[in-house]
Amino acid sequence: MIFYFSATGNSRWVAMTLAEKLHTDVYKITASSGYPRMFHLKENESVGFVFPVHAWGPPENLLSFITSLRFSSDPSFLYFVCTCGDDAGKTADVFCRFLYKQGWKCASGYSVIMPNTYVCLPGFDVDPLAVEQRKREKAREETERLAERIREKRNEFCCHEGSFPRLKTYVLRPLFKKFLMSPSKFHVTDACISCGVCENTCPLQNIHLTDGKPHWDDHCVMCLACYHHCPKHAIAYGRQTAKKGQYLFKKP
Repeated sequence: MIFYFSATGNSRWVAMTLAEKLHTDVYKITASSGYPRMFHLKENESVGFVFPVHAWGPPENLLSFITSLRFSSDPSFLYFVCTCGDDAGKTADVFCRFLYKQGWKCASGYSVIMPNTYVCLPGFDVDPLAVEQRKREKAREETERLAERIREKRNEFCCHEGSFPRLKTYVLRPLFKKFLMSPSKFHVTDACISCGVCENTCPLQNIHLTDGKPHWDDHCVMCLACYHHCPKHAIAYGRQTAKKGQYLFKKP
Protein backbone atom coordinates (compact mmCIF):
# COMPACT_ATOMS: atom_id res chain seq x y z
CA MET A 1 0.00 0.00 0.00
CA ILE A 2 1.44 3.34 -1.08
CA PHE A 3 0.15 6.84 -0.29
CA TYR A 4 1.49 9.73 -2.32
CA PHE A 5 1.21 13.48 -2.67
CA SER A 6 2.28 15.11 -5.91
CA ALA A 7 1.90 18.52 -7.51
CA THR A 8 3.89 18.51 -10.73
CA GLY A 9 3.93 14.75 -11.34
CA ASN A 10 7.38 13.76 -10.09
CA SER A 11 6.22 12.02 -6.92
CA ARG A 12 3.22 10.55 -8.70
CA TRP A 13 5.48 8.86 -11.22
CA VAL A 14 7.71 7.43 -8.47
CA ALA A 15 4.68 6.15 -6.55
CA MET A 16 3.11 4.56 -9.61
CA THR A 17 6.39 2.97 -10.67
CA LEU A 18 6.92 1.50 -7.21
CA ALA A 19 3.32 0.27 -7.04
CA GLU A 20 3.71 -1.49 -10.38
CA LYS A 21 6.99 -3.12 -9.36
CA LEU A 22 5.73 -4.09 -5.91
CA HIS A 23 2.22 -5.13 -7.05
CA THR A 24 0.49 -3.00 -4.44
CA ASP A 25 -2.34 -0.47 -4.23
CA VAL A 26 -1.66 3.24 -4.50
CA TYR A 27 -3.66 6.16 -3.08
CA LYS A 28 -3.37 9.83 -4.00
CA ILE A 29 -3.51 12.37 -1.18
CA THR A 30 -5.70 15.38 -2.02
CA ALA A 31 -7.95 17.75 -0.13
CA SER A 32 -10.91 15.54 -0.98
CA SER A 33 -9.34 12.09 -0.93
CA GLY A 34 -12.53 10.65 0.56
CA TYR A 35 -10.75 7.57 1.82
CA PRO A 36 -12.10 5.49 4.70
CA ARG A 37 -10.83 6.33 8.15
CA MET A 38 -9.58 2.76 8.52
CA PHE A 39 -7.42 0.91 5.99
CA HIS A 40 -7.36 -2.86 6.30
CA LEU A 41 -3.89 -4.28 5.81
CA LYS A 42 -3.16 -7.73 4.50
CA GLU A 43 -0.88 -10.04 6.42
CA ASN A 44 2.75 -8.80 6.25
CA GLU A 45 1.68 -5.81 4.14
CA SER A 46 4.05 -2.88 3.82
CA VAL A 47 3.02 0.79 3.82
CA GLY A 48 4.91 3.47 1.94
CA PHE A 49 4.67 7.23 1.59
CA VAL A 50 5.94 9.09 -1.49
CA PHE A 51 6.13 12.86 -1.45
CA PRO A 52 8.10 15.89 -2.66
CA VAL A 53 10.47 17.72 -0.33
CA HIS A 54 9.13 21.17 0.60
CA ALA A 55 11.73 23.50 2.09
CA TRP A 56 13.91 20.56 3.18
CA GLY A 57 11.09 18.74 4.92
CA PRO A 58 7.85 16.83 4.26
CA PRO A 59 4.80 18.78 3.02
CA GLU A 60 2.51 19.98 5.80
CA ASN A 61 -0.63 18.59 4.14
CA LEU A 62 0.95 15.13 4.09
CA LEU A 63 1.60 15.28 7.82
CA SER A 64 -1.97 16.45 8.40
CA PHE A 65 -3.28 13.52 6.35
CA ILE A 66 -1.22 11.05 8.36
CA THR A 67 -2.69 12.25 11.67
CA SER A 68 -6.10 10.89 10.62
CA LEU A 69 -4.76 7.71 9.01
CA ARG A 70 -5.65 4.43 10.73
CA PHE A 71 -4.76 0.83 9.93
CA SER A 72 -6.43 -2.41 10.99
CA SER A 73 -3.02 -3.67 12.13
CA ASP A 74 0.54 -2.38 12.27
CA PRO A 75 2.33 -2.35 8.91
CA SER A 76 4.94 -5.08 8.66
CA PHE A 77 7.31 -2.58 7.05
CA LEU A 78 6.90 1.21 6.84
CA TYR A 79 9.03 3.32 4.50
CA PHE A 80 9.11 6.57 2.56
CA VAL A 81 10.54 7.86 -0.70
CA CYS A 82 10.91 11.61 -1.14
CA THR A 83 11.62 13.44 -4.38
CA CYS A 84 13.79 16.53 -4.47
CA GLY A 85 15.43 18.78 -7.02
CA ASP A 86 18.82 18.83 -5.34
CA ASP A 87 18.86 17.72 -1.71
CA ALA A 88 16.50 16.65 1.05
CA GLY A 89 18.14 18.14 4.13
CA LYS A 90 16.97 16.38 7.28
CA THR A 91 13.62 15.35 5.79
CA ALA A 92 14.17 11.77 6.99
CA ASP A 93 14.61 12.88 10.60
CA VAL A 94 11.53 15.11 10.55
CA PHE A 95 9.35 12.46 8.94
CA CYS A 96 10.51 9.60 11.15
CA ARG A 97 9.99 11.60 14.34
CA PHE A 98 6.51 12.56 13.17
CA LEU A 99 5.59 8.93 12.49
CA TYR A 100 6.97 7.93 15.87
CA LYS A 101 4.57 10.37 17.52
CA GLN A 102 1.75 8.58 15.68
CA GLY A 103 2.91 5.28 17.15
CA TRP A 104 4.67 3.96 14.04
CA LYS A 105 8.31 3.18 13.35
CA CYS A 106 9.72 4.11 9.96
CA ALA A 107 12.12 1.36 8.94
CA SER A 108 13.47 2.75 5.69
CA GLY A 109 13.70 5.97 3.70
CA TYR A 110 15.09 7.07 0.36
CA SER A 111 15.35 10.13 -1.86
CA VAL A 112 15.11 10.35 -5.64
CA ILE A 113 16.55 13.35 -7.44
CA MET A 114 14.06 14.75 -9.95
CA PRO A 115 13.89 17.97 -12.01
CA ASN A 116 13.66 21.20 -10.01
CA THR A 117 10.22 22.79 -9.66
CA TYR A 118 10.65 25.57 -7.06
CA VAL A 119 10.89 29.06 -8.58
CA CYS A 120 9.65 31.50 -5.93
CA LEU A 121 12.94 32.76 -4.53
CA PRO A 122 16.00 34.36 -6.15
CA GLY A 123 18.44 31.75 -7.39
CA PHE A 124 15.78 29.04 -7.80
CA ASP A 125 14.55 28.04 -11.25
CA VAL A 126 13.68 24.99 -13.31
CA ASP A 127 16.61 23.01 -14.69
CA PRO A 128 18.03 23.46 -18.18
CA LEU A 129 16.65 20.83 -20.54
CA ALA A 130 19.90 18.83 -20.60
CA VAL A 131 20.00 18.66 -16.79
CA GLU A 132 16.30 17.80 -16.64
CA GLN A 133 16.77 14.92 -19.08
CA ARG A 134 19.78 13.60 -17.17
CA LYS A 135 17.84 13.66 -13.90
CA ARG A 136 14.92 11.79 -15.44
CA GLU A 137 17.16 9.04 -16.75
CA LYS A 138 18.86 8.59 -13.40
CA ALA A 139 15.49 8.73 -11.61
CA ARG A 140 14.19 5.72 -13.53
CA GLU A 141 17.27 3.68 -12.69
CA GLU A 142 17.14 4.73 -9.04
CA THR A 143 13.41 4.05 -8.61
CA GLU A 144 13.71 0.57 -10.08
CA ARG A 145 16.62 -0.11 -7.73
CA LEU A 146 14.62 1.15 -4.76
CA ALA A 147 11.72 -1.15 -5.61
CA GLU A 148 14.04 -4.13 -5.09
CA ARG A 149 15.35 -2.79 -1.80
CA ILE A 150 11.81 -2.10 -0.55
CA ARG A 151 10.70 -5.58 -1.61
CA GLU A 152 13.57 -6.97 0.49
CA LYS A 153 12.40 -4.79 3.41
CA ARG A 154 15.83 -3.41 4.08
CA ASN A 155 16.23 -1.33 7.21
CA GLU A 156 18.21 1.59 5.84
CA PHE A 157 18.09 5.31 5.11
CA CYS A 158 19.66 6.62 1.91
CA CYS A 159 18.63 10.25 1.51
CA HIS A 160 20.78 12.85 -0.19
CA GLU A 161 20.94 15.46 2.58
CA GLY A 162 23.18 17.92 0.73
CA SER A 163 25.30 20.58 2.37
CA PHE A 164 24.38 22.13 5.73
CA PRO A 165 21.29 19.90 6.15
CA ARG A 166 20.59 20.91 9.76
CA LEU A 167 20.73 24.59 8.89
CA LYS A 168 18.35 24.11 5.98
CA THR A 169 15.80 21.96 7.82
CA TYR A 170 15.90 23.31 11.36
CA VAL A 171 16.64 27.01 10.71
CA LEU A 172 15.61 27.93 7.17
CA ARG A 173 12.56 25.65 6.99
CA PRO A 174 10.76 27.26 9.98
CA LEU A 175 11.49 30.70 8.52
CA PHE A 176 10.17 29.58 5.16
CA LYS A 177 6.98 28.23 6.74
CA LYS A 178 6.45 31.45 8.69
CA PHE A 179 7.21 34.03 6.04
CA LEU A 180 7.12 32.38 2.60
CA MET A 181 4.08 30.11 2.67
CA SER A 182 1.56 32.88 2.04
CA PRO A 183 -0.35 32.68 -1.25
CA SER A 184 -0.88 36.45 -1.16
CA LYS A 185 1.78 37.08 -3.83
CA PHE A 186 0.14 34.83 -6.40
CA HIS A 187 -1.53 36.70 -9.24
CA VAL A 188 -2.19 36.35 -12.95
CA THR A 189 -0.96 38.43 -15.85
CA ASP A 190 -3.00 39.63 -18.80
CA ALA A 191 -2.14 36.32 -20.50
CA CYS A 192 -4.75 34.54 -18.33
CA ILE A 193 -7.56 33.08 -20.46
CA SER A 194 -9.78 31.96 -17.55
CA CYS A 195 -9.42 28.31 -18.55
CA GLY A 196 -9.63 27.02 -14.97
CA VAL A 197 -6.66 24.67 -15.26
CA CYS A 198 -5.15 26.12 -12.09
CA GLU A 199 -8.38 25.51 -10.17
CA ASN A 200 -8.66 21.94 -11.41
CA THR A 201 -5.02 20.99 -10.82
CA CYS A 202 -4.64 22.38 -7.30
CA PRO A 203 -4.38 19.23 -5.12
CA LEU A 204 -5.67 21.11 -2.08
CA GLN A 205 -8.63 22.77 -3.81
CA ASN A 206 -7.17 26.09 -2.73
CA ILE A 207 -7.95 27.99 -5.94
CA HIS A 208 -11.33 29.29 -7.07
CA LEU A 209 -12.20 31.39 -10.08
CA THR A 210 -13.84 34.73 -9.34
CA ASP A 211 -15.04 36.70 -12.36
CA GLY A 212 -12.93 34.34 -14.47
CA LYS A 213 -9.70 34.92 -12.55
CA PRO A 214 -8.10 32.61 -9.95
CA HIS A 215 -8.22 33.48 -6.27
CA TRP A 216 -5.94 31.70 -3.80
CA ASP A 217 -7.31 30.75 -0.37
CA ASP A 218 -5.21 30.40 2.76
CA HIS A 219 -4.36 26.67 2.86
CA CYS A 220 -1.61 26.82 0.23
CA VAL A 221 1.53 24.67 0.67
CA MET A 222 3.41 26.31 -2.23
CA CYS A 223 3.42 23.12 -4.28
CA LEU A 224 3.26 25.25 -7.48
CA ALA A 225 0.96 22.89 -9.36
CA CYS A 226 -0.97 25.96 -10.54
CA TYR A 227 2.12 27.77 -11.77
CA HIS A 228 3.58 24.87 -13.73
CA HIS A 229 0.31 23.63 -15.26
CA CYS A 230 -0.87 27.02 -16.52
CA PRO A 231 -0.99 26.66 -20.34
CA LYS A 232 -0.28 30.38 -20.86
CA HIS A 233 2.38 30.80 -18.15
CA ALA A 234 0.08 33.48 -16.76
CA ILE A 235 0.50 32.72 -13.05
CA ALA A 236 3.16 34.70 -11.22
CA TYR A 237 4.45 34.89 -7.68
CA GLY A 238 5.31 38.50 -6.94
CA ARG A 239 8.14 39.55 -9.24
CA GLN A 240 10.22 36.45 -8.59
CA THR A 241 8.83 34.31 -11.41
CA ALA A 242 8.71 36.90 -14.21
CA LYS A 243 11.56 35.40 -16.23
CA LYS A 244 11.54 31.86 -14.90
CA GLY A 245 10.49 28.69 -16.63
CA GLN A 246 7.79 26.09 -16.13
CA TYR A 247 8.26 22.39 -15.52
CA LEU A 248 6.02 20.09 -17.55
CA PHE A 249 6.37 16.51 -16.38
CA LYS A 250 7.72 14.02 -18.88
CA LYS A 251 7.88 10.31 -18.19
CA PRO A 252 11.48 9.23 -17.52
